[in-house]
Amino acid sequence: MATVNRKAKGVRRSTAAKGRARTARAARARTGSVLDSLVSALPFTEEQLHRIFLAIILGGAVALTLFVASLAGVPAMAQQQVALLAADAGFEVRKVRVTGVERMNEMKVYERALARRDRPMPLVDLEALRAELLELSWVKDARVSRQLPDSLVIDIVERRPHAVLRKPDRLMLIDDSGVELEPIAADKAQGMLIVAGPGAGRQVGALADLLAAAPALGPQVAEAEWIGNRRWNLTFDTGQVLALPQGEDESAGALVAFARLDGVNRLLGGKVATFDMRAPDRIYMRVPGRAAQAMATQEGE
Repeated sequence: MATVNRKAKGVRRSTAAKGRARTARAARARTGSVLDSLVSALPFTEEQLHRIFLAIILGGAVALTLFVASLAGVPAMAQQQVALLAADAGFEVRKVRVTGVERMNEMKVYERALARRDRPMPLVDLEALRAELLELSWVKDARVSRQLPDSLVIDIVERRPHAVLRKPDRLMLIDDSGVELEPIAADKAQGMLIVAGPGAGRQVGALADLLAAAPALGPQVAEAEWIGNRRWNLTFDTGQVLALPQGEDESAGALVAFARLDGVNRLLGGKVATFDMRAPDRIYMRVPGRAAQAMATQEGE
């Protein structure tokens, strides 16, 4: 009669099971080591990683809640509940960081941003805040973003002062497109180009192009008056006035011609008070007192 040795087979099975367990533990150890290496290589602290994972989990919960609420037809209620959930988790406006401000009053930016203080992050309308900031005279552009969990980041692109607009009751600082920035005192306007005349603010871009046609003369222009909404009178640092003709090409041509004459004959700084170049290919010069002197000479004869 044959005898079956069951004990020997059980030993083999036990040995195989132990081998498989050792292999599994070794695999888990290797996997954990790889994960630890990857985590340690990331440029984040453990606290920052915790916040990132929390933000990802919260974002997923928000998306899922809104999706379910949309199917149920109650998105507004769901959004409010999500906002409250986010606020309870610390995702609400507590800090505001502003960059890009150099000349304007920075508090005007903070006033608009801090109106959102303690508001849940999902309820902060970034586009509405940006629109409010663009209403400020100094703000050319603005970028608004959330920095989770509790900060609003605002990057301001300021307008740059270009000239001073002389108005009947005050002086106004303007940019290169004629936007009025803020009033300026006369002593602080010294050395800046002053523009005057009805509609002059809208013509500062064309004036810049005109002065660029004669770069040697441009820095010597102290004031430009827009006459009759059609042409310029330029006043130089010497106090002398140059009357230019109407038309972009005509005025630029006259200014270039005057620059050549000044280079040869040193007109600026001389006795002539007014140079009139409104007539094509001609220049009329007025010397103070010359008319009275001529009249006296005629009477003496």
